Formats: sequence, C-alpha cells, structure tokens
Amino acid sequence: MFLAHRPGAPARTITTAEDAAGAAWLDLLSPTEEEEVLAAEVTGLRVPTRAQLDEIESSSRLFMEGNGVYLSTPLVRKTPDDFFVSPVGFVLMPDRLLTIRYTGFSAFDVVARAVAGQAPPLASNEVGIMLLEAIVDRLADILEHLGQALDGMSKDVFQSEEPSQAQAGALLRNMLRRVGRSGDLSSSVRDSLLGLERISIFLGENKRHDLSERLQSRLATVERDIRSLNDFVSQTANKVQFLLDATLGFISIEQDNGMKILTVVSFIGVAPTLVAGIYGMNFHDIPELNWKYGYWYSLVLMAATVVLPLIWFWRRGWLGK
Repeated sequence: MFLAHRPGAPARTITTAEDAAGAAWLDLLSPTEEEEVLAAEVTGLRVPTRAQLDEIESSSRLFMEGNGVYLSTPLVRKTPDDFFVSPVGFVLMPDRLLTIRYTGFSAFDVVARAVAGQAPPLASNEVGIMLLEAIVDRLADILEHLGQALDGMSKDVFQSEEPSQAQAGALLRNMLRRVGRSGDLSSSVRDSLLGLERISIFLGENKRHDLSERLQSRLATVERDIRSLNDFVSQTANKVQFLLDATLGFISIEQDNGMKILTVVSFIGVAPTLVAGIYGMNFHDIPELNWKYGYWYSLVLMAATVVLPLIWFWRRGWLGK
C-alpha cells in the first residue's frame, strides 16, 4: 500500500505520480515491487529494500544520499497476545518524508490522523518529529504495561499461597515462560530505543535539513524521553533477572523436595528388604524357624521398619505438614 498524507485532508492511495502532489508524507506499507518503483519515481530517490533496512551497522542505518537523509531502526509492535520486531525506514527530503514499513504501527495511525487535522503548510521535518514523538509515546506505553506485568509476576512468585506438590511444577514452568517473554520484550524495546536515539542525534547534527528552533526543542524533548525510557528499561531488565533467579530458586527447591521423597522411599524400602533377606536364608539353625509366631514376628518387624522411619521423616517436615 502506498499512501499520501496531506495536511487538512484524509490519506489517499497513490496509483500515479500525480496522486502524490502536495503530500508532506508518503507512506509505503508492505509495498509491492510496483509500489516501490512508483515511490522511486515520485521521490527521485532510491527506495531501500527490507534487507537493507534489516542491516545492523550504523553506516547502513544512518546516511545521506542525494538530497535525502536515510534513517532506519527496528521497531517493536505489541499485540494483545504477542510481540514482534519489524524494521522501519525513513527517507527525509526537503519537501516531503517517505516512510517504509512492513506492518501496521499504532503510532503511524496517530500521526496520520494528526496530519489530516492540521492546516497546511506542513514541513517534512515536522512530520518526522511527530512520528518520533508518537513512537516514543507508544514504547513508553509498552514499558508501562511491562512494568505492571512484572509487578503481577512478582506477587505471583512471592505473595501467592504455596501451591500443592502436583501444581508446583506446572506453575513454575509457566512463570519461567512469562519471565522469559518479558525479558525478550524488554530487550526488543531497548533495541528500538537505541535506534531512535541514533536517529534523533543524527537529525540534530544534520546540516542538510536545518531544524527550526521549535523543532529542535521538540527533538531535544524526544531525546530526554528516550534517555528516561532507557533508564526504565535497565531497571526492568534488573527486575526480570531478579524474577528469573527467584523462579529458578523455587524450581531448585521443588527439585530438592522431589529428591527428599526419593530418599524416603529408598530408605523405607531398605530395612524391610533386609529383614526379608535375613529370614529368607536357607540356614537350618535360624532361631525363629520353628517358632509358632516367627512368621508374624517378621511381618511386624518389617512393618515397623516402614512406619517408624515414616513417622521420623514426617516429624522433620520432609513429608509436608
């Protein structure tokens, strides 16, 4: 999809070069090859491919070519059940901004509505700043929800009632998966913030498209917000590591409890086996061999070697309360 965003007008699909006239922002969303060719014709610049946007070296993400400034970053998209990272590209020109993305982002929808509600003229630099502000706001929302989720996991780990022996394993495995997913999300947000920080610094130092004092102030605010979110991500990463260590600690305790049960079972099985082995020997002079109560004596002795250790382990708390 190839969209043209004009101030004071709704978005319009671009099918010919004339459709892009007067648009401050051109948006390529999951473009086809034909749309990429049309975008190159409209802008007169090379349109980066997804493989180029996925490159991680700074020189491939931030550079100038012709009269365009090429910027790209990985960006997190959070869905109700999952999240994933997709690259986003920006080509900043003196008269317009071209964005290339391969999935929908709510921040772009917010800016599209804002552009449609503004009166012309609208500079490409300002659209770029608006997108950075909206993206940072969205990442802040994701981190807020992540922080709340981690608080909930912390309560589940430390404040919930002790689960039964049968439930403990499943609950701890589920907790381990939740903590791991939270760590992955935190890491992905950090990567997005790092890319946005590089973009904001590059734009601030770029002399080809000088920003007005008002836009410089807004860009400085974006940079401060990114730094504060980076601090929050660091704190979140520490909490994820803490919860991971705690969960692994509880898993180790559950494993120790399992070993205790195996120890009890092994111990109470040794003594009766020893008694049975002794009285099962084929010696002629076993004292209890011809005793009237010898059989019942051996049974009671074996039962006692089972019951007495069980009572002893129970009093020590190995068998639960």
